[in-house]
This record gives sequence, C-alpha cells and structure tokens, in this order.
Amino acid sequence: MEFRPCIDIHNGKVKQIVGGSLRDASDMAEENFVSVQDAAYYADFYKKNKIRGGHIILLNPEGSGYYEATRAQALSALRAYPGGLQVGGGIRTDNAMEYLDAGASHVIVTSYVFQGGKIRYDRLKELAARIGKDKLVLDLSCRKKGDAYYIVTDRWQNYTEVELKDSTLDGLASYCDEFLVHAVDVEGRAGGIECPVAAMLGAWGKMPVTYAGGVHDFHDLELLKTLGKGRVNVTIGSALDLFGGSMGFSDVLDFVAGVRRDR
Repeated sequence: MEFRPCIDIHNGKVKQIVGGSLRDASDMAEENFVSVQDAAYYADFYKKNKIRGGHIILLNPEGSGYYEATRAQALSALRAYPGGLQVGGGIRTDNAMEYLDAGASHVIVTSYVFQGGKIRYDRLKELAARIGKDKLVLDLSCRKKGDAYYIVTDRWQNYTEVELKDSTLDGLASYCDEFLVHAVDVEGRAGGIECPVAAMLGAWGKMPVTYAGGVHDFHDLELLKTLGKGRVNVTIGSALDLFGGSMGFSDVLDFVAGVRRDR
C-alpha cells in the first residue's frame, strides 16, 4: 500500500467535494472543503515530502466558465512538481501531450475511452500508441447499480454498461500503467469505504491501482489494507488534515510505511 495524494480542482479552487453531488449545470457541487491555498502550494508540499504518484483532477468541463481557471491551476501544480503528479479531466489524444510536456508523469483518462456506455478500444489503442502505455492511467471510477458496480463517466454523472470486474481489468491492463478507482457513492461522505470494491481490487492485484472514497479514519485505512491485501494504494481527501479533516498527514505516511504509533 502506498499513499497517493490528490489535488481536486473545481471552479478554479482546490476543493474536496461530495463526489455524487457534482453537476455540470451551473458548475454545482456539495463542498466539504475549499482551500485558501492554490494547487501549486499542494504540489510543492507533496514534492517536499517526496510523495509521488498523486493525481490532479480537473472537475470542470470544457465550456464551463470556470474551465480556464481550473486548467491554469492544474498546469501550475504540474510545473511546481514536474514528474511527480498525474493529471486527469478532459484528457484526449489531441491534448494529452500538452499535460505531459507541462510536467505530468501520467495522464488519467475516463470519458474519452468510455463513450456511449462502452469501451472505445479504437481510442484507447490510439492514445496508448501516441503517448505510451507507461504514461496512461485509466480511471475506472464506479457507482453501484443493482448488485454490481459500473464505471461512470463525465465527472461521475453518467453510467456506462461496463461493469467493474476482473475481466474488465484484464482487458484494459495491457493498455495502461495503472488504474485509479473512485468509489463515487461514498466519495466525500466520511461514511466508510466501499468494501466490495476494495476487496475486488485487492483480489485482482495484477498491476498498481489506487482506491479513493470514504476513508475517514484509521479503522477505514486498516480495513482497506486488509481487503486490498496490501496491494491497493490509497487516496484520502476530506478526512486528511490538509483538507480540514482529522487524519494527520504524517500519521497516514507512518501507517502506510508500517510505523506503529498512537493516533
């Protein structure tokens, strides 16, 4: 298990939001935390602490009145920590290199590849060939429908027909370097992790995967480590003290490093 930090940017500000509340209409989202610091501040903080592999997510779509401000924040963070952070949100074949050239270690893609409810393997193959699979992270963020979890797109607003399961991971793994999975129904709600998702990712365990959603205390972190068999990396948002929560950043680093201490 590794700790992977995050910088979520919405309406030109670093925020923590309730994932399922995000709406493109009027650029609305239920907010848990709005930072007075900019994205570059957090990127520099992660750089100083030598934490790599975190992700920047642009939460406004192109066409939003806030998109350029959000994009500018993302680019400033990449410049502050070149090679240390991944970036996602509106990434396509025609703009992926722009973010890589700006300093991203990887680009994170969902909606461009999962379109019309299905996997567009033509786009996936073209993108992987353009930038190299070692620079591509596929975001398989999911929501529950019935007894299964389905990948969602367009800032988590639309369901695809693609179920998050072993065969899906197997089919996509040869085109990318890592997976990122937000459990959207618990994202930002401080109500605990999505245990079936964590267990499935841990049981699969064939390449790096980062889980995000619902971690709000060290019991959740311990549960994720157990269910994920120590193979699933973790992002913590609203619960982290950097974003107004109660989980100490240094305590989290100690936990994933296996350091025992009172919390």
